[in-house]
Amino acid sequence: MSARDNILRRLRAAPQGEAPLAPDVPAFYAAVNASAPPSTRASRIELFCEKMAFWRGEVVRVRRANWPQELRQICVEKGVRSLLHGEASVHAEALKAAGIAGLKPYDRPLGEWKKELFEDTDAGFTSTRGGIAETGTLIVWPDASEPRLMSLVPPIHFALLDADQLHDTLFDAMHAQRWSDGMPTNALLVSGPSKTADIQVTLAYGAHGPKELVVLLLVNEEEMQ
Repeated sequence: MSARDNILRRLRAAPQGEAPLAPDVPAFYAAVNASAPPSTRASRIELFCEKMAFWRGEVVRVRRANWPQELRQICVEKGVRSLLHGEASVHAEALKAAGIAGLKPYDRPLGEWKKELFEDTDAGFTSTRGGIAETGTLIVWPDASEPRLMSLVPPIHFALLDADQLHDTLFDAMHAQRWSDGMPTNALLVSGPSKTADIQVTLAYGAHGPKELVVLLLVNEEEMQ
């Protein structure tokens, strides 16, 4: 009898117990929330900004009416010469109207301009599905109008986040946004710029993606400070 057969025989002969019960995740979070201070919009914004700063991400509070102009100014300050954006995205016209220099639409298959995309693109701009206050995390759902590479390749990633879509936890986001109804091929959770500690257990930034993450947080007028 081979070693494999022996292992299988022992497994089949082992006493059969009851199948474990699936964890009641909603009940767990209900208990956690019951013992925690009440969550408010202000507390979610404050915690998100705190956690994002911990991960070396930058959060800029912007008004809904002028966020493209704010982005244009930030691009000037950071010396951005080319900004990748989704040509068919809902924000394309607003970006163009703001007069941002060097706008570069993602409008071709990767194979047609891979060298330019990887070597001559300073920054990328994407929308977000929402954010998670507990961990300072962005929820990015790539699609045909904003492919995944837009948030992974350029050295700087600009992300637009509506404070209305800030959730306390990942569970809250999944429940409120009904993720079970359908998800994209890639659902990205982004906490700060790219980082790794693979080399000598030393944390390094920008190893496998953007060196900078700038979140444009859409807030109401009274939340600007």
